[in-house]
Amino acid sequence: MDLSGVRCPENAAMVLLKLSGMAAGSCLEVILDDGEPVENVGHSLAQDGHGIISKERMENKWRMIVKKC
Repeated sequence: MDLSGVRCPENAAMVLLKLSGMAAGSCLEVILDDGEPVENVGHSLAQDGHGIISKERMENKWRMIVKKC
């Protein structure tokens, strides 16, 4: 799910909405802009109880693998 250029809080809402339609234990790849987006989405995922399997910097973006809990 490429959310490059999508601002907060819409990016977090879009990730949580996508996860809501997935089975528990499923993984989702998310691409986010550096800075506030990656911080806020990570925080929203933690609050909802989802896990971040990996977070990797790619130039000026981040690739995050999220596991639905």
